[in-house]
Amino acid sequence: MSSQEITAKIFRYDPEVDAEPRFDTFKVPVIKNMAVLDVVMHVQNYIDKTLAFRCSCRIGMCGSCAMYINGRPRLACRTQVSSLGSSEITIMPLPNLPIIRDLATNMEPFFEKWKQIKPYFVNNPDAKEPAVIRPDSDERENIDAMLDCITCGCCYGACSMVATNEEYLGPAALNRAYTLIADKRDIIRVERLKVVGHSYGVWRCHDQFNCAEVCPKGLIPTQSIQQLKKRCVMKKFGIFK
Repeated sequence: MSSQEITAKIFRYDPEVDAEPRFDTFKVPVIKNMAVLDVVMHVQNYIDKTLAFRCSCRIGMCGSCAMYINGRPRLACRTQVSSLGSSEITIMPLPNLPIIRDLATNMEPFFEKWKQIKPYFVNNPDAKEPAVIRPDSDERENIDAMLDCITCGCCYGACSMVATNEEYLGPAALNRAYTLIADKRDIIRVERLKVVGHSYGVWRCHDQFNCAEVCPKGLIPTQSIQQLKKRCVMKKFGIFK
């Protein structure tokens, strides 16, 4: 980028005060290896201290800085300004979530869906020793490919089905459900499958792969959802236990 500064158009809205949202424009000096998170932090530190956003780890692990950057859900800390190929950046909050203020969204709807699928492993209480899945087994390989979710909500913000049906569980929750249902050691797999097989579960997914396109960890939740659909059909015919 040849320019020594960028123009940041940042979404501003306080539901308790503002009648409607607006965009404020800021000129921000460019530094080497600058991320979009550096842009919003510069604005807050040096120009407008009232700007609200969320961040924590700054290394792409916590997922808290997910924003809608130049028309796409991204992690602000992992999105280099230079990679956007423009001297103007538009920064908005993640879609499909209530706005707390400015770029900070309320993640409660996302995590309510997460809780519905019981996102924790349930072991057999009568087990005498730990159940083991061999690291080199096909079962383990299939599960491993979907375990790196950081619950950033990028997939949730990109999902058109979430946008049209607020009850839809969404790609992140369904992906997590698959990692547990595919684990034969878990003792509530059938119960969990009933939840994802409901009308607000896997059958709402239309296989558009929007979630896979924006996942910062390279996961493909659509594939997990397809596997869940397969298991729902198997359960219907009594061949999934």
